Amino acid sequence: MATTQPAYSSAVNTAPLDDSGRFTDRLWAEIEPLRESIDSLEFLRRLGDGTLPLDAFRRYIEQDQLYLDGYSKALSLVSAHAPDGQAAGFWANSASTAVSVEAALHEGMLTGGVLPESTGRPEHSQACLGYVSYLIATAATAPYPVSAAAVLPCFWIYAEVGRGLAASAREVLDADPSHPYAQWVTTYDAPEFHESVARARALVDAAAEAATEADRAAMSEAFRIASRYELMFWDSALNQQHWPAS
Repeated sequence: MATTQPAYSSAVNTAPLDDSGRFTDRLWAEIEPLRESIDSLEFLRRLGDGTLPLDAFRRYIEQDQLYLDGYSKALSLVSAHAPDGQAAGFWANSASTAVSVEAALHEGMLTGGVLPESTGRPEHSQACLGYVSYLIATAATAPYPVSAAAVLPCFWIYAEVGRGLAASAREVLDADPSHPYAQWVTTYDAPEFHESVARARALVDAAAEAATEADRAAMSEAFRIASRYELMFWDSALNQQHWPAS
């Protein structure tokens, strides 16, 4: 893991960020149409009210498990390029959590006997493969501020989706605490997860403060592209994407 400031920050400082708010607030505002599209997805509406077909939820969990494997690799690369030990430690710990805690949760749901049996070995959907490939490539080749911005939507959008689902699903869960969606909702609306989001945002804000204007523009683009993939990933659970026949 890198413990010194990477080369990009040694350039002559550009104009500082203005006082119109946090950089991540601006990123969040820029993707408002995407966030509204995510919030209105049939998949999330039916997950919240408990009417989502179990096979669609299994398909989502299978894809999310594949995604987490790639996401953890991207987080590890972000950690390796981090400007200091604290930032490196956060991203590395997040990578570890993705492949241990979250992946174990998913495996338990897939093998717990509640969801339908698998019909075969899961294969990356087009959205899943595109998303993880983009994140890994960005984390491996882009400056640290850009790669940090690229991995942030997964933290942030998941947390907001979890918060919304926890509210909409409360009646369902009160009636049936063993509902197969309860554990997923609880995980992503947990205080610990929201604390991780806050830390990730702070690191991206700090990276933006030290970055050049060109890098800040690239951060905005990376955040937007990753958010597009978030929308596509959620939607593909109900609207399956089929690869051309081999």
